[in-house]
Amino acid sequence: MNSFLVFFNNLFGIAFAPKVQKGVEKGILLLAAVGFIIHLSLIFLKSQGITFLTPIYPELLNDPISAIYTPFSLILVYEAYLLLFYLPRSFTSCVSKQFEIISLIVIRKIFKDIPQMDLDSYWITSEHNLELMLDLFGFLILFFLIFLFNRSKQRLPKKKVEEPSLIQFIQAKKTVSIVLFVVLGVMLITTFGQWTNDLFSQSKAPDLDSLFFNQFFTLLIIADVVILLISFSYTEEYSKLIRNTGFVIATILIRLSFSAEGYLTMVLILTGVSFALMILKIYNAMEHPRTRSIA
Repeated sequence: MNSFLVFFNNLFGIAFAPKVQKGVEKGILLLAAVGFIIHLSLIFLKSQGITFLTPIYPELLNDPISAIYTPFSLILVYEAYLLLFYLPRSFTSCVSKQFEIISLIVIRKIFKDIPQMDLDSYWITSEHNLELMLDLFGFLILFFLIFLFNRSKQRLPKKKVEEPSLIQFIQAKKTVSIVLFVVLGVMLITTFGQWTNDLFSQSKAPDLDSLFFNQFFTLLIIADVVILLISFSYTEEYSKLIRNTGFVIATILIRLSFSAEGYLTMVLILTGVSFALMILKIYNAMEHPRTRSIA
């Protein structure tokens, strides 16, 4: 069993080595720049009456602002890669990265929706405008909640990785991370291939906002549950088990937001992040209560 974990630990060191991370970052930034230029070019060609692709996503080809959607999508893929790197560190750091990813997904959707605003004299009654306003206001709350979560996370004490059981637990999480890395890589390729096929065959393509990340968060839920079960072998602390279980619930709520429509999407996201924040604050209060001086 130990040799099995050591093997995946070595694979983790290769897949997430500093040089590899730097290479992936540069590659993603290059693809993002190229994608942005291609998207702008398609918008320009459409404005000139030159179209050669099926108009499956006409809302993304009407305004140059929409071109920001493409580089954001590629940056989100890099953020997913980084999340797998943070996964073995701590449950809390991994959840924090999940929240950052969902916030970027919200921002990406906002960039897509802004050019579609209804600016006539009755703009305030437009359902699209109201949903956009809710997304903007919801993002501010989400950003603030993430700030509070990260600040609460900093209160957690840094433990030295010296205990054999803790080392083995980290190795087990690295094994989960590598398995996710392979599965997500295959999923990314197949999703892109299917989307490209739909685009050129004039089929109805899936919703771009949930493309790939719908499945991504589903796999994260499975990974979180697996790590939660593994943690039972290494700790019996009630507070940690409840904290980790609460984080799994938060991830499930975020996953459900991809299947929701309209205002419910933002409500589920904010509920999930708020729930995780309250779980972390209660955990901090249980583990590190403030000492009161007696006069």
